Amino acid sequence: MGGCSSKEEEAGKYLVQSLFEHEAGINCMALSEDGSVLATGSEDKTARLWSTRTEYCECIGILRGHTDYINCILIEDCYVLTGSADRSIRKWDVGTCECVLVMRGHCSLIYRMICTGDFVFTSSYDRTARCWDFDTGDNVRVFRGHKRGVYPLIFIPADEDEIADDQDLDGGRDILITGSADFTARSWNFDTGCCLKMFKGHRGAVTCMSVDPTGRVLFTGSTDFTVRSWNLFKGTQLKMFSGHQGAVICMQVVNKIMYTGSSDHTGRSWVTEFGDCTRVYRGHKHTVSVIKVFDGMVYTACGDSVCRCYDAKSGALKREFLAHESTVTALQVVDGRLFTASYDGSLKVWDATGIKDDTTFGKDDDKDKDKMREVEKYGGFEQPQVDNNQNGIHQDQKIMIE
Repeated sequence: MGGCSSKEEEAGKYLVQSLFEHEAGINCMALSEDGSVLATGSEDKTARLWSTRTEYCECIGILRGHTDYINCILIEDCYVLTGSADRSIRKWDVGTCECVLVMRGHCSLIYRMICTGDFVFTSSYDRTARCWDFDTGDNVRVFRGHKRGVYPLIFIPADEDEIADDQDLDGGRDILITGSADFTARSWNFDTGCCLKMFKGHRGAVTCMSVDPTGRVLFTGSTDFTVRSWNLFKGTQLKMFSGHQGAVICMQVVNKIMYTGSSDHTGRSWVTEFGDCTRVYRGHKHTVSVIKVFDGMVYTACGDSVCRCYDAKSGALKREFLAHESTVTALQVVDGRLFTASYDGSLKVWDATGIKDDTTFGKDDDKDKDKMREVEKYGGFEQPQVDNNQNGIHQDQKIMIE
């Protein structure tokens, strides 16, 4: 007779709630700035809003109107933005759940989306990125040049307090960065829509990107198994990060430490200045599709239907969250609770308190200890509270990373 193993029972005991309101798989998730509202987008063509700080999470709104599945979602102020395979972007009022704007112009599905407050940027399989006016929905700019679909996006506001020298002429411009299936990333002048630099060297699609806290070094992850760093304003390659044995799917940069997830069933951490891999997060049985750092812990979402939590410093697996029946597609941590979404159509809420006390760390050898001293030196365990003024960026102008 079948039964649950002790490991499964241990993992399942942290489950607080399972919510099955969506009628098909959940593709994406977003959290409001104050952490009180969660939004999910689904294959069922709807988005839903959820309360995160009530005793029990509950659905507080349904957004209906798309004619195909929702691929990306974000919350900006009192509005939700959704991008869909129906080739449109919709803007919804959080209070009424009514659609107040529809943005059309892309010729294929919307892949990713970011918002600066004034503008919305979207990428698409139609080989373009577009900029839309947040208030009116007007298509302000089209960024053309990629030979294949456009995937990740980053927006870097102009460094208005710094006088650019002759070798850094882009420092005073608003810059959009795009990654593509054509093996390249490109930077674009927001004002003109012209391509500034092409970052060429990968031998596979650029699947994920990030920048350092100063907005001067670009990191690109690819299906060629590597991450590369680039001088954003010169377009030159700085380093290649090798070690993954599969496509690099996701990344997050925290201070001077980069965290990556891959189809090789591992997550990794790297010192960005030197290119050293400091830790490998093992135990996954499928692609690591999401990697996020909260309070010194590394959370991963995986195609094996499990969400895992590791100690960032030691690499020790601290806790497994096991109850989904398909790929975990998104996660967020709010006030000691972990929210996970899956292709199985469910949103699950977990107890994420006390994780640091769950297990005894394994012993590190001297080489590992040396590597982790570098991580401690560069503050790679905490999501930084970015002081944009220290980076020469005004408080109302923030780097936006998809």
